[in-house]
Amino acid sequence: MIGGYMGKILWVNLSTGKIKEEKLDEKLCREYIGGYGIGVRLLYDRMKPKADPLGPDNILGLMTGPFTGTPIPSGARYTALAKSPITGGWGDANSGGYFGPYLKFAGFDGVFFTGISPKPVYLLIDEGKAELKDASHLWGKDAYETEEMLEEEYGKTSHVACIGPAGEKLSLIAAIMTDKGSAAGRSGLGAVMGSKKLKAVVARGTMPVNVADKAAAERLRKEHVQFMMQPGPMSAISLHKFGTSAMTANSAHSGDTPVKNWGGVGVKELPDVEGLKAEVLEGYVAKLGGCWHCPIACKAILKEGKDYKYPAGIRRPEYETQGSFGAMCLNSNTESINMANDICNRYGLDTISAGTTIAFAIECYENGIITKKDTDGIELKWGNHQAMIAMTEKMAKREGIGDKLADGVKVAAEKIGKGAEKFAVHVGGQEVGMHDPRLGFMGEFAAARYQMDATPGRHTQNFGPSAFSTHVVNATGLCMIGFGFGAGPQRLTDFFNAVTGLNYSVADVLKAGERIGALRHIFNLREGINELNWKPHPRIIGEPPQKEGPLAGVTADIEHQIYWCLGYLDWNKTTTKPNKQKLIDLGMPEIAEELWPPQKFSFGPPPG
Repeated sequence: MIGGYMGKILWVNLSTGKIKEEKLDEKLCREYIGGYGIGVRLLYDRMKPKADPLGPDNILGLMTGPFTGTPIPSGARYTALAKSPITGGWGDANSGGYFGPYLKFAGFDGVFFTGISPKPVYLLIDEGKAELKDASHLWGKDAYETEEMLEEEYGKTSHVACIGPAGEKLSLIAAIMTDKGSAAGRSGLGAVMGSKKLKAVVARGTMPVNVADKAAAERLRKEHVQFMMQPGPMSAISLHKFGTSAMTANSAHSGDTPVKNWGGVGVKELPDVEGLKAEVLEGYVAKLGGCWHCPIACKAILKEGKDYKYPAGIRRPEYETQGSFGAMCLNSNTESINMANDICNRYGLDTISAGTTIAFAIECYENGIITKKDTDGIELKWGNHQAMIAMTEKMAKREGIGDKLADGVKVAAEKIGKGAEKFAVHVGGQEVGMHDPRLGFMGEFAAARYQMDATPGRHTQNFGPSAFSTHVVNATGLCMIGFGFGAGPQRLTDFFNAVTGLNYSVADVLKAGERIGALRHIFNLREGINELNWKPHPRIIGEPPQKEGPLAGVTADIEHQIYWCLGYLDWNKTTTKPNKQKLIDLGMPEIAEELWPPQKFSFGPPPG
């Protein structure tokens, strides 16, 4: 087996309880790398088109990459993948922590689940062996309790990926949780896991990951760590101290963070951002930490709350959480955001979607679409952080109106009616990350990425040529923050060759990224989805433009961005089907034939 891979994946049929090992095809590794690259190829080949996302035919995968569990800095991530119940198309989400590396140390590059278990179960993967076990005693437990109970049974060298009650109750914004706060949050994959009655996966093992050129990998590691430590506002030193929360207060006023459900201006409507400042949140920190062997260690645990009675040991909120429960809700109360983060982590909710849904609910309340009678007396006003927390708890438990909100803004608006869709800010059903594409912080195709990636609304994705390296970073198991700081495709290629032993050029690596991106898109095409129809909420692109603040008069030229990128990718500008020759050039001739079958001509019967 080439370096970076354990060479095996597991297939678990939850309906029958049958588990089988499968050798990982080296050709698959060479062409699709890992993570959602290998994942999308396997699901495309093996899953029935039009499968119910919450039904037995959907396949849920947890997949590592070749850098996961290796010396490559920030190589600690795994990817969850399945058909998304939010969009009805391709779904993926990745997470850091310890679970990814330990899945490999347990002997496997990934595990895939089919069917639905007749009762709650968890999968134990222990030193190369796998067993389904009864999880009835875990069903109903929150994510923290589940981790603690399983780690107590299997030891501190075991690591757990699990769902909380939100996933059990099929909340479409449910996440898969690990390490008490690391979330594979997007695409609603916690609901897919819950639909399968799969409570958790436990990984325990000591098997080493083979690295082809250990000396080169170690040299590259040292060089990259030095590169990461260069001074700057988002340097590794700053991230270690403050995490991604280092940027929130400034972003809320610069126009980067969306404000008031994407309809406000930070400098005007949220003038006081003191509670969003990294230095203020730092005062709540008890201990710094990070993902497996990460030199940045940007995570932290907090002291016990004062005004909000959360316990010591909960996770510090990330920027996205501060943005969604802070600026989006006109809230700058630090402890309330800490509390909201804890509720989401315990119950297993995506904080981006959860905070956005609260902002949607506030705007509906302010406009009389929902009332105190609907909210059980909770006064949902902008900046009312007590009401925000109370509604988050209702959403997490699916109680009262929280039952409608638990599926995100699109479904909630459909259930509430009365014009609520006007305030439901999403793309393709997915709530959007906390970066405004009009500012240009995310690059020249920032608006296009929100609409045209196979998983819409994703601030960590790209679209067009800049997406190729992003797909490779995700597929290898790298953290985008750890690999960031201006590192480019050459360094990524050097890492790849050192770990795998392959002699890829930069062009080879980027071609793999393009191949992965194309197949994620083709998965959607097969499901009847053309991303051109995923029209973003007008507020996202500035229609109409704001009249004051940093983004006054700015509207994102999304149509131009999309048109240019489709041309570069050689995708049809109406159907978005990739050109047949392009697919052949990418090494997918069989998919080219499927997407472009030979035309049959009939000239009718001969005359006479």
